[in-house]
Amino acid sequence: MRYRNALIAVSRQREKSFDLQSGDPFETITLTTLYAYRHIFEQLFIEVHQLAQRSKEGKTTIYSAWGTDWRPFGEPKRKRPLDSIVLEEGVKERILDDLKAFLDTRTWYLDRGIPYRRGYLLYGPPGTGKSSFIQALAGELDFNIAILNVNERGLTDDRLNHLLTNVPPRTIVLLEDADAAFANRRQADGDGYTGPTVTFSGLLNALDGVGSAEGRIIFLTTNHVERLDEALIRPGRVDMPVRFGEATAYQMERLWDRFYADVDHNGEGRRRFMQRAREQGLLNRTSTAALQGLFLYNKGDMEGAISMVDGLANSSGLAAQRKPE
Repeated sequence: MRYRNALIAVSRQREKSFDLQSGDPFETITLTTLYAYRHIFEQLFIEVHQLAQRSKEGKTTIYSAWGTDWRPFGEPKRKRPLDSIVLEEGVKERILDDLKAFLDTRTWYLDRGIPYRRGYLLYGPPGTGKSSFIQALAGELDFNIAILNVNERGLTDDRLNHLLTNVPPRTIVLLEDADAAFANRRQADGDGYTGPTVTFSGLLNALDGVGSAEGRIIFLTTNHVERLDEALIRPGRVDMPVRFGEATAYQMERLWDRFYADVDHNGEGRRRFMQRAREQGLLNRTSTAALQGLFLYNKGDMEGAISMVDGLANSSGLAAQRKPE
């Protein structure tokens, strides 16, 4: 190829197999040019880097573990606005303020000999916005997300510790469904596989052992907090546990406004919807995901949303639980 009048030969070589354990590159690209143009590569790499940065501007990169490295998984996602996540009043502000305070106090931690790490546990029923909130929070702080699956086949204590020690800069580590991390062990099958090879003590040491990384932010999510071992969620590993519950009246009203504020100018539709939701026993009984699904089905049609409240109650299994009047 030709770049700024310099002819560059491109050689691309792929290996027949890829060793996940060693992390050796699967593909190697070699660029060669004449000695007189040897300085052209610096300009080329600077330009490529600038183009790559522009392609990621306003987006969140999702990393997944690949061998001993973190690699981007798919295309960067458009940043999700934090105000698009509707939680109980004050919850997201409390987490955001705590995280900002942590990022601003690195020297304070180091001066007092306190490990500079922060852990959060988000727990609650499915569909209450735990993962969505983390994505929006990362976008708000201009962070990326590294998703760690402790159940991954072949993951060892050493590799886990290496991954958590070498998290990409400005990246939140997300450990989803923490309750399932050690619940799926089984007897050896025909391949001799006995489930995840990460031990519980290995996970604890990776989170806050002597060799743990500084400056790391980790979020654990679970639908069943009662299944978590107390050693995993003690202070120092989990500094702030936060429950994400079913939709309250506050959340229902905020969600309604997000979808219908442009057509429900005086709030009459919201009042009727909330009255119907109370009659059907939906408050604190249904997820925000179910509500959002209802509103998406009735885009711009608030009367349709109100008329389908009964169906939402039936799908949530609440109709049979209501006492007859």
